[in-house]
Amino acid sequence: MDYFLTEEQKMIKELAARIADEKIAPVALKYDEEGIFPHDIVKVLADSDLCGVYIPEEYGGLGGGVFEMALVVEELSRACGGIALAFAGTGLGAFPIILFGNEEQKRKYLPDIAAGKKLAAFGLTEANAGSDAAGIQTTAVRDGDEYVLNGTKQWITNGGEADIYTIIACTDRSRGARGFSAFIVEKGTPGFSFGKKENKMGIRASSTRELIFENCRIPKENLLAREGMGFIVAMKTLDRTRPGVAAQALGIAQGAFDAALKYSRERVQFGQPISSFQAIQHMLADMAIQIEAARALVYQTCRYIDSGAKNFSKESAMAKVMASDTAMKVTTDAVQILGGYGYMKEYPVEKMMRDAKITQIYEGTNQIQRNIIALELIKELSAKKD
Repeated sequence: MDYFLTEEQKMIKELAARIADEKIAPVALKYDEEGIFPHDIVKVLADSDLCGVYIPEEYGGLGGGVFEMALVVEELSRACGGIALAFAGTGLGAFPIILFGNEEQKRKYLPDIAAGKKLAAFGLTEANAGSDAAGIQTTAVRDGDEYVLNGTKQWITNGGEADIYTIIACTDRSRGARGFSAFIVEKGTPGFSFGKKENKMGIRASSTRELIFENCRIPKENLLAREGMGFIVAMKTLDRTRPGVAAQALGIAQGAFDAALKYSRERVQFGQPISSFQAIQHMLADMAIQIEAARALVYQTCRYIDSGAKNFSKESAMAKVMASDTAMKVTTDAVQILGGYGYMKEYPVEKMMRDAKITQIYEGTNQIQRNIIALELIKELSAKKD
């Protein structure tokens, strides 16, 4: 389907697709098996000027928005959802600075991110604060011209590999969620260390680590926005980055579908390709329908966000839910179409099925997203009645 991309958007999409096919696809299985972080691919993205597609031009980026970021994530994820996360996870860490950073903070951090010289990460989740983000225990105490951070963050994408971390910590326990604040913490800061690299089911080329803060002192200038704004920083950021997760899921689904379609033409049973059997044809048709419907929602949501809309929590959640559920269904069906081969690690769909699962979980589980969608619908109805 023609989504009427601009010439620049077409170039971005085509360039990302070429990198996916030529650089990522040949190493995807190896990087997954061995848990290799894709520093070499990040350099390719940097050399291609793709690292800054969503960063304003005045800070070294291409001046695009959520849509341009999603186009890149989708194409990279078509070859490997884990490798694509080095790029997507950096977007998650950078958006708080783009949205809430002051001029000095933006000029200090965004150009290096845009140039691909530094990766970023976002630290919200903790052992007891997942879906319930208000359960954060990490603290930041003001001490003169510094803040002292103590606590841990869990399951952080790009953990240990990123240079710039946006951290949500509690500055006033008595105020509940309004007592959270957001900070920029640089790798190498004394008192800031990392836990072991997690051994994951999928997205194994992505680094997931615990962030550990032990009397970690950072200058007061590293506070984002102002004290008490941390929860808003986190929620506004996630509203903009959930379509990135949706794009990741969309790319994984497309990659699995492409592999299944190709295999169905090559696999011969009972003297004919299995693509000639109606059972397989219906599976392929349903996969294509689901992917195209998800893509339409993801693209439109990104455009809606970039148009300057004020509230898009519902739409962002819808895109994430639909695309990730689609990815899980499509990859499962792809494994089924490939049969015994689909279950083997030598074939890519086994990995894609493992990679797809996390898209239903991180940046807010799909159950939580459905809560958000329903609450927004009820709120909209109440507003109409008033």
